[in-house]
Amino acid sequence: MKHLFKAEVNWTSNQKQENSGSKFYSKSHKIVIEGKPVLEVSAAKAFKGDPSLYNPEDLLLGSLVSCHMMSYLYVCSQSGIEILEYSDNAEATLEVNPDGSGRFVEVRLFPKVKISNPDQIELALELHQKANQLCFIANSCNFPVLHNASCEVI
Repeated sequence: MKHLFKAEVNWTSNQKQENSGSKFYSKSHKIVIEGKPVLEVSAAKAFKGDPSLYNPEDLLLGSLVSCHMMSYLYVCSQSGIEILEYSDNAEATLEVNPDGSGRFVEVRLFPKVKISNPDQIELALELHQKANQLCFIANSCNFPVLHNASCEVI
């Protein structure tokens, strides 16, 4: 079974700006996905982008965090674990080479889960690995997605 996803990018060249005598192009643009709000995107601040806008690196990390959480909620529901709260403060490490190329070398997820049954803490922690195996985005990455999970009962 295959699913097709579409995105459109819109950028206008009249956004050219002066910078120390040389010209550079604004990196701000719009991503349009039919039926959804337009995403205002730029490069990261480190790459001369608008720091008030999302950047591709933000969006990649956000996709991983979101996909892992949804996969985790799925495997917990299959295992009869009631999740009461879920939060994560993920980090992604990007290495840039002298020639300007680069890549993510690692993502670390720090999911904090709150459950209702103290007898399920160990299983709840173990299921992060299964969620990672199901996560569409993690399965599409060529870098490790690591988990430092915690679980408590409320």
